Amino acid sequence: MRELLLFRHAEAMSAGPDGRDIERPLSLHGEAQARAAGTWLAEQDAIPDAVLCSPARRAQMTADAVGKSLRVPVPQFLPAIYQATPGDLLTLVENHAPDARRVLLIGHNPGLEQLLALLTEGRSAGARGMSPATIAWIELADDALEPGHGRLRLIWSP
Repeated sequence: MRELLLFRHAEAMSAGPDGRDIERPLSLHGEAQARAAGTWLAEQDAIPDAVLCSPARRAQMTADAVGKSLRVPVPQFLPAIYQATPGDLLTLVENHAPDARRVLLIGHNPGLEQLLALLTEGRSAGARGMSPATIAWIELADDALEPGHGRLRLIWSP
C-alpha cells in the first residue's frame, strides 16, 4: 500500500531576515515542534522512501530536524511545493517519487490541508486545517493518488 505523510512545516518567525516570506526561519517553539515530530515519526517507524520538501527556510529547517531523529533519504527541495495547489502536489509526488511506497511531503497550507481533504474526502473545499507541525498519515487505496482514494491512518500535532 502506498502512503503519504503530509507534514506542514513547524511554527515560523513572523518575518525573515530580509523580509521575504520564503526566508522565514523556524521560531524556537517551531524548532521544538520539528524535533518532537521527528521523534513521533521514529516511534511510529514511519520511515519514508522519499522526502519532498519546499525550499522555504522554515520547511528546510523542519526537514533537518526530522533527519536528526529519523533516518530519511536526502530531501528533494522542489520550488513548486511553495504555494502549490493540491493538484500541483499530486503531480510532484508522481513525478519525483513514482516508485516510493511512503513519501514524506513537507510543505505549506493551504495546499497541504486541501490535499488532505481531497485525498480522504474527494474534495478540497472541506479542508479542516493543519496547524504548524501537524502530520497527516494517509494510506492510498489501490496505490492511487486520486481524489477520495485515501484513508487517514493517523494525524499528529504537537
